[in-house]
Amino acid sequence: MFKLLKLLPAIAAAVAWTAKPAAAVGPMIGEMTSYVTVYEDTLLDIARHFDLGFVELVAANPEIDPWLPGAGKELILPTAHLLPDAPHRGVVINLTEMRLYYFPQPEAEPETHPIGIGQEGKLTPLGTTKIMRKVANPTWYPPPSIRAEKPELPAVVPPGPDNPMGAHAFYLGWPLVRVHGTDKPFAVGRRVTHGCIRLYPEDIEHLYNIVPVGTALTVVDQPVKLGWVDGELYLEVHPSKNQVDQLEEEQKLVPELAEGLIGMASTAAGDQASRLDFGAILQASLERRGYPIRITR
Repeated sequence: MFKLLKLLPAIAAAVAWTAKPAAAVGPMIGEMTSYVTVYEDTLLDIARHFDLGFVELVAANPEIDPWLPGAGKELILPTAHLLPDAPHRGVVINLTEMRLYYFPQPEAEPETHPIGIGQEGKLTPLGTTKIMRKVANPTWYPPPSIRAEKPELPAVVPPGPDNPMGAHAFYLGWPLVRVHGTDKPFAVGRRVTHGCIRLYPEDIEHLYNIVPVGTALTVVDQPVKLGWVDGELYLEVHPSKNQVDQLEEEQKLVPELAEGLIGMASTAAGDQASRLDFGAILQASLERRGYPIRITR
């Protein structure tokens, strides 16, 4: 913290009023929890057990070896979430967060699940569409772009354990994008798809049973979220795409300053701006742990 305080003036100058869209301001769902590891745990296994994504669990615990954490390590479980800045209806997907929210009724408290999203250059579109149809045991027709990369793929992949769409799929108004399960659950919470949105098999089966055809689906890309909870302002900053790649390849999170947070926080705080803890804001900006941090005093 001493080093952070010494750097405060220079960092504040860099992030203060950078022209950026306002961050999301909304309520929080869930609460933070923890877990003590046992022998042979991996963060992949723990993530699925607690319905978390791999990257979000690694980002919350960057000092822990994701493959050999060892026994007796206390992990932070990022099980509290500020809601994205989007209409609170239907399905809302926040790409940077790699998380899906489903509002069974407009403005009702949603349920949320981790997702796998597209690689760089193979991105899911932003905007609003709707669920056109639902299919159990879908057949996969690999698009030309994927077959060009993997010419050994057949033209048609029938339903079954080797189908990358899993056992359930939502077909959207975007012809080339699906929300579906997976034959590789370790891909959830990672940027590994060609633009489709993957869920754990148990999560897509659950949603398949409760989300009706015609439901609106909105996709946003919001690395920063802010929200008031019980009179305190919270900030949630997620790793950038570069940092996600670092976490995947090197299992470390190199600090990368999120621009414009002082301005975003001041706007969200309004007449309570004098209560802002600028040290906490800058620490959240640098660390990008992906869970809500209180930034008022």
